[in-house]
Amino acid sequence: VSTQSTGSTTNCQRCLLLVVSSTCCCFNFVMSFLLPHLESGWAVDQAIVTEEDRVVIIRFGMDWNAQCMKQDEALAKVAQEVSNMAVIYLVDISEVTDFNKMYDLCNETQVMFFFRNKHIMVDLSTGNNNSIDFALTNKQELIDLIETVYRGARKGRGLVISPKDYSTSYKY
Repeated sequence: VSTQSTGSTTNCQRCLLLVVSSTCCCFNFVMSFLLPHLESGWAVDQAIVTEEDRVVIIRFGMDWNAQCMKQDEALAKVAQEVSNMAVIYLVDISEVTDFNKMYDLCNETQVMFFFRNKHIMVDLSTGNNNSIDFALTNKQELIDLIETVYRGARKGRGLVISPKDYSTSYKY
């Protein structure tokens, strides 16, 4: 993505929008490229199966979707800080359709956790323990959640309780 700066505004060469502080569709789209993508069902399986010591976090969604872009940005910001506890991957469900029915991937963005080839469920008090189906963009909340999942998974728990109650935070 190339941009031309003129003071505090920027012309995006891709979408031809005049934007302020480098936030346009292209800037956010780049966020999905800061994290590794899994391009096939086999690659997803291998990522889950081969990781022995860390939690595997997979964001299922479509790279161009606004909610996915927000989630990708948050995940990219915490990736280095949680690298000893977790590895983060992105899967575009329009390209890799193998898991759409298996995991009921119908929301804009869904973040799932795996540890030693086992799906780790998270109780966020939202009713869906299988995945986070909203963009969790607060950096510290995301780090705390990943740490909670990591500690619970290391103890052999298949369901962990979120450190924060999200029942009233997000509308579905």
